[in-house]
Amino acid sequence: MWQPQPGWVPLAGGRGALTVGLWRVEEGGRRFAVKRVRRPGPDEPEYADPAGVGYWRREAEFALARVRHHGLMPPHVHRIDEDDDGFTVWTDEIAPAELGPPALFVVRALARLAADPAPEQPWVARGLLRSRLAFREGWPTLERTTFADLAAELWRRRSSLLDRCDALPAVPAHGDVVPSNLVGAVGDAVWAIDWGCYGVAPAGADLGYYALSCREDFEILLDAYGAGLDEHGVAADRTDVAFVARMYAVYTVVSRAEWALSRVAAGEGALAGKFRHPAVAPHLRALQRQFPQIEALLTP
Repeated sequence: MWQPQPGWVPLAGGRGALTVGLWRVEEGGRRFAVKRVRRPGPDEPEYADPAGVGYWRREAEFALARVRHHGLMPPHVHRIDEDDDGFTVWTDEIAPAELGPPALFVVRALARLAADPAPEQPWVARGLLRSRLAFREGWPTLERTTFADLAAELWRRRSSLLDRCDALPAVPAHGDVVPSNLVGAVGDAVWAIDWGCYGVAPAGADLGYYALSCREDFEILLDAYGAGLDEHGVAADRTDVAFVARMYAVYTVVSRAEWALSRVAAGEGALAGKFRHPAVAPHLRALQRQFPQIEALLTP
């Protein structure tokens, strides 16, 4: 059974559904970030589809293909060790900056990423949002709250809205644009780690996902992203870009709120009394902040 070596220093944020851990390793006078990913079991079909957002081998395939992008740049991969239980990726360690890149700087970098060609490989994720919703059966915990009517309407419309998304031209997408994966700036680009959700999606997908982590107004982010698309020659209709960004923001924030609330729902006491739980309240505030985008998405 695979085990980290003595002297490896565990790093924060190194745990996930299939991520065993993340370590800092010094070897030969150099410092590396070492990530271990386990092979999924037969009862975890959501990680088996090469085109699905959760495909377990994508980070290894991405590294082996030596994919390089402008805008968002992955760290240099030194080696990949594979065995029957999974794989281990060794990359340059990039120490996170004390303050992450400014939001508008990141948004322009996302637009530059969208201007690059994507590799035509079977492991590149497609239908990122559709894939994330595929194993859901609605948002049952939120349906017990005052958000129930909106949750039901969003779920009812999801297929037609996803069809509209999937019909738009696709561009490269990181797929998991959260601050912890954006570790610093280099020139006019951003160092980005964790490419396990890398794929293609309509312009605006990464923006909508990232907008959930920003204090800036959605329209300000959208304007900066649109200007970046124009600057780098990406032909995308602004109405479509706004629609896609709203789709990814809204369906992601609702799913996160459902996940957080469902984890505490089974405990003693009324569900409404758990809205202030420290593991739930930030997700509900984020959901509330997206009400204008929900309204725009549901308005014919």
